[in-house]
Amino acid sequence: MPPEGSARPELVRAGWPGSVVRLPGVDVADGVLTVRASGAAAAKAALNGGAPAPEDIQLLLRCTVPKGVPGTGAALRFPDCSLHVLPVGVVMLTVAEARLTIGFGELKPLMFQPVPVDAALRSVFSGAVAHVLAAAHVLDPHGLSHHLLGLAELVLRSALRAELDRVGSPAARRREALEYMREHLADPGLSADRVAEALFISRRRLYQLFDDGQGVSERIRGLRIDRARALLSDPAKAARGIGEIARDCGFVSAAHFSRTFRQVVGLTPSEFRAR
Repeated sequence: MPPEGSARPELVRAGWPGSVVRLPGVDVADGVLTVRASGAAAAKAALNGGAPAPEDIQLLLRCTVPKGVPGTGAALRFPDCSLHVLPVGVVMLTVAEARLTIGFGELKPLMFQPVPVDAALRSVFSGAVAHVLAAAHVLDPHGLSHHLLGLAELVLRSALRAELDRVGSPAARRREALEYMREHLADPGLSADRVAEALFISRRRLYQLFDDGQGVSERIRGLRIDRARALLSDPAKAARGIGEIARDCGFVSAAHFSRTFRQVVGLTPSEFRAR
C-alpha cells in the first residue's frame, strides 16, 4: 500500500456515473504477467500448504489503454469478477478463485512473480479488454461477467502452459494428460494406453505422472462422474435423458452409468437430478 496521503489512481466504474473505485498504485513491467491473490499473507501461506485458497485471484498485465478510457481510468464490477484499467496502461482482472477450473495449487508456478507473456497472448488480452470497455453499455451484465471469467481462464491457462513448458516440469505433461482425458471423455475407449500414446510417452511414464495414489483409469472415471454431475445439475439440460448423458460422459450403457454413479455419489443419476 502507498504511504498515507500519496496519490492513488481513481478508476471510474464504467456505466455508473459518479461512483469511483480506488486502487493502490501498481508497477507492472512490459511483457510480463503478474498473478497475485487477495490477502498476500494468507495467499503465501496457502502456497506452503498452511492456509485455504484465497477468495480472489488477480491478473495484472500492461497493455495499450483503449481509446475513450477516461484519464482517471475505468472499471467494471460484477459479483464474482471485476476489470480495472489504470491510465498508466495496467489492466487488472480480478476473479473469484472458486469460479476458476484451475485449482489454486496448480497456479503455484505463476504466483507472486513476473511471468513472461507471449506478444500474441498480450494482443488477445488487450483486444478483448478494449472491446469489452467499448461495448459495456449495451452488453448483458451476466454474459459479460462470464466473458471476463473466460478471459481470465484463457490467460492463466496459456501462461501456465508456457511457464511449465519453459522449465520442463513434469507438471506440464500431467496437465497435457488431463486435458486429453477431458477432451475425449465421451469416447468409451479412452484408456491409459490411449492417453500415453497421444502424449508420446510410455504407459509406465504416464503412471509416474500420477503418483498420488489415484490410478489413471480411476481418474478418468472421476472426470466422467464430474461431467455427469454438471450435466445433471444444469437446468438447461433437464430434457436430456439419462442414457444420453451416459453417452456424453463415455459410459457404455445407461445401466453401467447408473451403477458407477451410485457407487461414487451415493445416489442414482435420477435421484441426484431430482435433488
